[in-house]
Amino acid sequence: MPDHGVSCLFVILLWWLSTGLIVLLCALPRRTFPWSLGGWSLILAAAFPCLAESARSTGDVGSYLSFLSAIAIWGWLEMGFLTGYVTGPRKVPCPADATGWRRFLLAVAALLYHELSIVAVGALVLVLTWGAPNQTGSLTFLILMVMRISAKLNLFLGVPNLPEALLPARLAYLKTYFRCRKFNPLFPVSILGSCLAALPLAEKALASDAPLAVGSALTFTLLALAVLEHLLLMLPGPELTLWKRAQPYVRTDPVEKAPS
Repeated sequence: MPDHGVSCLFVILLWWLSTGLIVLLCALPRRTFPWSLGGWSLILAAAFPCLAESARSTGDVGSYLSFLSAIAIWGWLEMGFLTGYVTGPRKVPCPADATGWRRFLLAVAALLYHELSIVAVGALVLVLTWGAPNQTGSLTFLILMVMRISAKLNLFLGVPNLPEALLPARLAYLKTYFRCRKFNPLFPVSILGSCLAALPLAEKALASDAPLAVGSALTFTLLALAVLEHLLLMLPGPELTLWKRAQPYVRTDPVEKAPS
């Protein structure tokens, strides 16, 4: 039976280190962005063929490589967003009087290009892994995509702990699309749906004779961490301390009011 403790620890360390690295790079002066994004683009260029090749392997190494490739691809998307290169056509705060569907459509406009880039890259991931025996990479990307959409919707509807300080100053206008509320009806649905999705992954990971048990352990741990990130939205302030040392350049610039 594979040592799933190693797999879980690997995912936790990768999650913490990669998030901290992205936060740090995106908090550096703007003149560094082309170098940071260019360097990550080289990693991206290697990640796609690695994903396609590892998807053919059902061994433990193939699972790790497939998982790493998907994380590298997702990291490039996050870099494009946090550097401000790929956000949306709307780059001003939400009008104070915007409510309902108008507020939702304005929020979509603020993130539209980023969302479309995720869909386009996700389609490429699907094509590269289609019909392959090892779906660890595609499932990893799917988990990241779905849980990120869930987090954005929960922030839009309202949570007690808004991760505002994780946004660079150049994206401060996005804070106006968040809402601070004690509770929203989507949150329990997000948690329950995530837990139900995690059950078959845990079952497959714990089955000694299951193929790609390591891949299931990796994706289960990633989904568990995504659930943890959701739960942190309901708790006072702990999320920022996880990557506090990676934010030496983050400023809390005031947000200008948008014209209504």
